[in-house]
Amino acid sequence: MLPEGLTMGILISAALLDSINPCVFGVLIFLCAFMIKVFKTPKKMLIGGLLYTAVVYVSYLVIGLGLLKFTVSFGFSQSVYWIAAIVAIGAGLLEIKDFFWYGKGFSLQMIPGAAKRIKMYTKWISRVNKKHSYLSYLMAGLLGIFVVLVELPCTGAPYFAILAILGQGDFASGVPLLLLYNFIFIFPLFFIIGIAYYGKSNSIEAWRKKHRGSMRLATGLFLIALGSYMLYTII
Repeated sequence: MLPEGLTMGILISAALLDSINPCVFGVLIFLCAFMIKVFKTPKKMLIGGLLYTAVVYVSYLVIGLGLLKFTVSFGFSQSVYWIAAIVAIGAGLLEIKDFFWYGKGFSLQMIPGAAKRIKMYTKWISRVNKKHSYLSYLMAGLLGIFVVLVELPCTGAPYFAILAILGQGDFASGVPLLLLYNFIFIFPLFFIIGIAYYGKSNSIEAWRKKHRGSMRLATGLFLIALGSYMLYTII
């Protein structure tokens, strides 16, 4: 049973727009190209990419379950709902700003310095792979946890809004909906990994750069609509 104010259309749309965020695309494309270079063969890159995606799924899910449990257990659902609605509208305005002036002024992006740390960690993986190839897969998985955490400022607004709506119901009914949301969130990652497997990562990166403004615009419009809808249901 869906909580009041939530439809499957809203849930799926939020997850899809969350998944096509330029932050998510950019990092995974970089990591796929890196893994092909380090692991030498597309097959090993595929294993590393799927492991990374699985870790992203679990990490994002754990964060969602933790926030949902906290909200429901301590009775903060109404306050979180208000905050999430306002955050959604604010984040939506920033996303639309990036459609017109991409990267100028304040933007939703990874935690400062995260990109440099990701590159540093990939160098560590490269060095480990020369001595212990299987250990490098473990490090790729741990990198997935780090990336989820540093990407939250860039990707978290739709997720936070959906969690706030789920918080209006009970924890048990919210769990399967979170499982679905997070599966939809990682689904495009399989597509990117498949393209990288066939050596076409450069083409998807060119596509990302060409359409990143449009992706921001679509996300921004959705977030403003969702936040306004949440406020409407309260009032």
